Amino acid sequence: MTAFGRPRRHFRVTDSTNERARELAAAGAPSGTVVTALEQTAGRGRRGRPWLAPAGTALLYSAVLRPLAHDRSLLPLAAPVAACEAIEGVAPVECQIKWPNDIWIDERKVAGILIEARTPDWAVIGVGVNVTADAGESTPDLRWPATSIGHGASVDDVRIALDAALSSWVEAAPAEVLTAFRGRDALRGRDVAWYQGGAGLPMRGVAAGVDDAGNLEVRLPGGERSVLGSGEVSLALR
Repeated sequence: MTAFGRPRRHFRVTDSTNERARELAAAGAPSGTVVTALEQTAGRGRRGRPWLAPAGTALLYSAVLRPLAHDRSLLPLAAPVAACEAIEGVAPVECQIKWPNDIWIDERKVAGILIEARTPDWAVIGVGVNVTADAGESTPDLRWPATSIGHGASVDDVRIALDAALSSWVEAAPAEVLTAFRGRDALRGRDVAWYQGGAGLPMRGVAAGVDDAGNLEVRLPGGERSVLGSGEVSLALR
């Protein structure tokens, strides 16, 4: 079982914790290595979108997992489940997951996940969590209204909780991961829109949950079903 947080490299300022973790992974850093920072100048989410937060207000965290074996194919679901569990462990809040990788509290984004991998050698699990930042301080580039955990939680509280939650969830059985994700699915049963190929008019349908491979199933207006992979589309509520 991987024990995350051992060792840990902490930076006062860095461009991106994921970049530092990728370097360490490529150099042979052991599974469980974690990189954190007080502030990052070029943090990013999916599709290169920036993740910015005032210094000391967010958990900026990247973890090395190796090897990236076939039985870890649901890591993109397990990581957000772990983030939800960690956040709920430090504050009286309830988290949902907006597929594929955003964490919501009351339909406002509190965290995001970015996984980068060199299969089958390693994966870097990047997690950004707004802990104490006011919504107005968060980056305007976020594609969903932001919030933070609050309730007196500290960045260290969240980091310690996330170390433990990831250690558990990356080893969980696929059926357990799917059940946990489906129980937190913020989109199921709701109207959604997505852009096929990144251009043209959006396609529309009703989210029907994730399949056993972690893809999003969507029910189209004519009754057909479409399966969307996380690398293919951007989703937005109507």
